[in-house]
Amino acid sequence: MNLYNNMSKHGMNLSEYACKDQDAIRFFKEKQDIRTPFFRDIDRIIYSLSYTRYLDKTQVFSNSSNTNISKRMTHVQLVSKIARTIGRALNLNEDLIEASALGHDLGHVPFGHVGEAILNKISLENNEGYFNHNIQSVRTLMYIENNGLGCNLTLQVLDAIMCHNGELPMGIYEPSNKNKEQFLEEYNKSYKDKNILSKLRPMTLEGCIVRISDIIGYIGRDIEDAIRLGVIKKEDLPDNVISLLGNSNRELVNNVILDIINNSFSKPYIKMSEKIYKAICDLKKFNYENIYSKANSASDISHYEEMFRILFNKYLNDVKTKNTDSVIFKVFLNDMDESYLKNTDERKVIDFIAGMTDDYFLLQYNSIMK
Repeated sequence: MNLYNNMSKHGMNLSEYACKDQDAIRFFKEKQDIRTPFFRDIDRIIYSLSYTRYLDKTQVFSNSSNTNISKRMTHVQLVSKIARTIGRALNLNEDLIEASALGHDLGHVPFGHVGEAILNKISLENNEGYFNHNIQSVRTLMYIENNGLGCNLTLQVLDAIMCHNGELPMGIYEPSNKNKEQFLEEYNKSYKDKNILSKLRPMTLEGCIVRISDIIGYIGRDIEDAIRLGVIKKEDLPDNVISLLGNSNRELVNNVILDIINNSFSKPYIKMSEKIYKAICDLKKFNYENIYSKANSASDISHYEEMFRILFNKYLNDVKTKNTDSVIFKVFLNDMDESYLKNTDERKVIDFIAGMTDDYFLLQYNSIMK
């Protein structure tokens, strides 16, 4: 017990608004070891197979051979560091923050948001509902990892991952208390209700920090990547935004973090000042118009969609005809628990493709097209 006490000392001086270790909720009871609950969740995430595959998943630019360009692994580490910095300054639970940040993008598919949009289209056409990477991250950790048995993570971590969407910035983030049943209701609704994502709110302040850190983690870094690739020039950046946020990603991250800390200290919410919030929104708009819309050409997107459809149809046919020589059996279905195999054939194929890295996706496509 002394070992557990040593491990849990970090929780002795937490803010009254922090999520305490003793409040952690799991869906299935399990034996306690020396690790605190959220610390244990960090371990389960970084040892997962889907975490390993971050290394070869695209962030924004899919066709670049430049090894200095960010990958998904880089992004989640940046989000984790930014979120833990804010969390430490506000005396919140850093273990909950780190687990949520490191796991938040596990459901991202090959070729980033472009691939996500294509898989969403395929999912809808096959009556499997809307596909969203944050929901797939939760699904991965609850129903796919560990041979389909899931990782039994805490509700608070799963909820932060589900509600992390940094594409939807807000001036103020207030937690929305929920239980297991309410969490599962939101999760299940996401497949049927296209607007549910805009309504999701994290149940903890730590989850709110991960959500706001997501946009801090990508917005300036994506600009640096775009400048390296010659998509934009530094002089193209809007002066009114640069004057507030800074002239580099380093300055942007520092200025926004300090602004959040100063506006959120000893408060039951996470907040940016109005001027910083507006600057972030303006910069996000600039990125969409000048970077994200140009990251992939129309012909690239058309080609990606053709590849996704060829792989989906091939694997769906393999599953339906029980072609056990197919890779979907050899590297995915053969090791899955009976509980996972009750899913529809379409869902199995979507899960398999969603979990692929960009390189593995291309390898499988090329092997089919030989």
